[in-house]
Amino acid sequence: MAAGNGGTVFAGTAKQGCQRQCGDITVPFPFGIAKGDDTSCSLSKSFSLTCSTTSSDDGTAPELSLGSNVIHNISDSELRIRTWSIGVAYRCYHTNGSLYRSWSAWSMLEDDRFTLSEKNKLTVIGCDDYALITGRSLKAPTLEDDFSSGCITSCINNQSGIAKDGKCSGKGCCQISIPKGLRDCEVELDTLRNNTQEVRSFNPCSFAFLGEQDTFEFHGESDIKDFYELYSRINDNVLVVVDWVVEPNKSCSSEVTECKGMYSECYNVDKEGDGGYRCRCKQGYQGNPYLEHDLGGCQDIDECADPGTYPCYGVCNNTLGSYSCTCPPGSVGNATKENGCVCSPEYIRNATSGCEPAAVPRSNKPVYILGFGLALPLMVIGLLGLYFTALEWKLAKLREKYYERNGGALLKEKLTTRGGVDVSSMYIFRVQELKKATDNFADSKVIGKGGNGTVYQGTLTDERVVAIKKSQRVDEGQREEFINEMVILTQINHTHVVQLIGFCLETEVPLLVYEFVSNGTLHRHIHNNVRTGTKRLSWDTRLRIAHESAGALAYLHTDTRMSIIHRDVKSTNILLDENCTAKIADFGASRLVPLGHDEVTTLVQGTLGYLDPEYFHTGHLTDRSDVYSFGVVLAELLTGQQPLSIEKCPEERNLATNFLKAVKENKLLDILEDGVVKEAGYEQLKAISILVCRCLNQVGGNRPGMKEVTMELDALRKSGKPTNLVSEDNYDETSCSHMIDMEQTDPDTLPPMPTSDTIGDSF
Repeated sequence: MAAGNGGTVFAGTAKQGCQRQCGDITVPFPFGIAKGDDTSCSLSKSFSLTCSTTSSDDGTAPELSLGSNVIHNISDSELRIRTWSIGVAYRCYHTNGSLYRSWSAWSMLEDDRFTLSEKNKLTVIGCDDYALITGRSLKAPTLEDDFSSGCITSCINNQSGIAKDGKCSGKGCCQISIPKGLRDCEVELDTLRNNTQEVRSFNPCSFAFLGEQDTFEFHGESDIKDFYELYSRINDNVLVVVDWVVEPNKSCSSEVTECKGMYSECYNVDKEGDGGYRCRCKQGYQGNPYLEHDLGGCQDIDECADPGTYPCYGVCNNTLGSYSCTCPPGSVGNATKENGCVCSPEYIRNATSGCEPAAVPRSNKPVYILGFGLALPLMVIGLLGLYFTALEWKLAKLREKYYERNGGALLKEKLTTRGGVDVSSMYIFRVQELKKATDNFADSKVIGKGGNGTVYQGTLTDERVVAIKKSQRVDEGQREEFINEMVILTQINHTHVVQLIGFCLETEVPLLVYEFVSNGTLHRHIHNNVRTGTKRLSWDTRLRIAHESAGALAYLHTDTRMSIIHRDVKSTNILLDENCTAKIADFGASRLVPLGHDEVTTLVQGTLGYLDPEYFHTGHLTDRSDVYSFGVVLAELLTGQQPLSIEKCPEERNLATNFLKAVKENKLLDILEDGVVKEAGYEQLKAISILVCRCLNQVGGNRPGMKEVTMELDALRKSGKPTNLVSEDNYDETSCSHMIDMEQTDPDTLPPMPTSDTIGDSF
C-alpha cells in the first residue's frame, strides 16, 4: 500500500486500458472513470466515476465525481467528498433578530454501497442556535428506527462566553458524533428564544455542517463574527468521509468472485457479517485485490528491498508472503533490531570483518568453556530476576498512575467528606479479574453503549453475572462523571436502584461493576418489542413498573442523607429484571443537593424529549426536573410513542407537547395505545392522565413531588380495574384541564426541543 491523502490508496492500478488519474487523484479498480456511456472500466455502474473540467477564479481544473458528490480522494475502504457536495446549513439575521437568509443541508447517497462514516461529526457554530440531525441506515429502514440527535450552542449573550480557539464545547461551537452506516441525513438549523439584537450584533449568521472532525478547527470569536471567511473555509477544507463496500447486506462466501487471484481474500466490514464486504491482499502481499495477479493484482512483497518498513540488520531472505532475518555466521540474537546480534562465545568482534573465531590457546580452551558454561546460567537467572523485578515495579507504578489519574484520591476525599463509606470497604477489582470475566472485553460481551461509556456483561469467578461499565473517553470531565456516579451510588441502598458492587481504577479508564439486570431497558419493551421478540407489557405491569420507578426516585429525592437529583430520567435508564421489576440506572449525570438547599445551578444536561423546559431556560436544577422527565416516561407507557417522533410533522414531534395538546383538544384517546385502552379501567385512565398533566406542568413549583406521585400510583394499583372500559363516549379528557395552565402549555409557547450542549442519544 502507498500513503494517500486521508487514507491508504491501492498499490495496484486501474483496469487495463482505463484512465487511472483525474487531476492528482488516483482512481483504482473497482472504481473506474466512465468513457461516455461506457462504464466497463469499473466493477459495476455503482463504482463508475465522472472526470470533468470545471472553471473557477483560478482557471480550469479536473473534477472527479460520483453522481452529485465531488470526490477528494479514494482509499481501500473510504471516499472523502467535498462538504459543499452535501451543503452547509446556515441562517443569517438582521441585527434586530429577523431572518433574511437560510439554507438547509442534506445528503442522499444514491447507492446502498456507500454510507456515511462515524468519523464524521455534526458541527454547529453560533451563539443562540441548535441543530437537529436525522438520518436512516440500511439496517434500520423503518421510520421508527431512524437516527436523531441534537446539538446546541450558546454564548451567554456576550462575546466573553465564546470558547477559545479549537474548543467546541457548546460555547459558540458544539460537535456531536453520528453512528456508522447512515445512508442519508438531513440537518435542520434554528435559533433559540434568545435571538436578541445583542446576540446578532456580533453573531450575524449560524452554521451547521457534517464533516470529518480533524478537517475543521474552531477559531473562536473570529468564526462567530465573519460569515464569508468561515463559509469559505468550511467549503475549502472540510471533508465528509464515506465508507464503501463491494456488496451491501452480504457477507463473504464461496460465491464471492470479486476478490481475484490466489493471494487476495474477502473480509466482512462488521462482526455481524451483514454490513457488506470488501477485498484485500493477504498478509505479506500488496496490490489491487480486485484484479488478476498478472494485471496488477496482489503481488508478494519483497521485504528485503524495503529495510525502512521491514528492518533487518543481518541476513535477509525473501519468501512468499513473508521473509526471514537471521544473524550473520558467528553471531546470535535478534537481527531485526539494530545491534541486536552479538558474537557467539567462541567468536570475537572484528571492526572490519564482524565476528571471527577467538584466538584462545589450546591448553586453556577446556577451562574457558567450563567456566563460561557455569557462569552463563547464573547470569541468565540473575538477568531474568532483574527483568521481572523491574517489570513488576513498572506495572505497579503504572497502576498507581492510573489510580491517581482516574480520581482515586478524589473519590476517597468525596466519600470521606460526604459521610460515605471508605474506599477500602468497597470491593476493589483487579483488572485481570474483569478481563477474565469479559473475555478481555470482547465485542460479543457488549450489552449497551451510551454517552458515558460502554457496558459489558461479565461472569466473575464466583459465577456471579455482573455488568461492567467502561468509559469511552479519558478526559477530565468524563472521569469526574464516573467519580460522581460512584459517590452517589455508595449512598444508595434501594430495591429498585441498580446496586454498585465494586470498581477498578488501576486501568487507563475507570471501570464500575454493577449487579446485572437481565431483561433490558423499559424503552426496549415499550418501543421495540415486535422487532426484538419481547412480549408486550400489560397495563398492570406498566402501572407496577411506573410505581416502582417513582418510589426509587422519591427515595433519591427525600430519603438519602443528601438529596440526589438523577437529571437523566428516561425509559432507557429504567432496567427490568427477569420478573419485569424496575431498577433505576445510570447516575453519571446526577447531582447531590447540599443540605439546606432546594436547587443547584449547573450546566444544562439531559436527553432530547425528556428535558425539563424550566431547567433548560434557567439552569436551576430541582427535584421537580426529575418529575417532568418521569411524566414523559408515564406518557410513553400510556401511548407507546417515542418521546421524539421524527417522522411526524414538527408541531407533533414532541410527545409531552402532543399529550398536553390532546388533553386540551379532548383527543387523548387518539394517541393512547390500543392495548392500554382495552386493559385499563376508566377511573384509572382518567386519574393517571391527570397525573401526567401535573408532572408536565411548565412551572416546576406546580408539579407534585415524587413521593406524591408514588402514593397516587400506589392508589391506582390498589383501586383495581372497573368493568366499564373506556370508550369515546364516556371519557372526558378535559377532566384534567384544570390541573394545568393551558395557555402556558400551548405547543407554540414551548421551547424548541431543549437538549444539552452535546446530546448523542439516538431514537
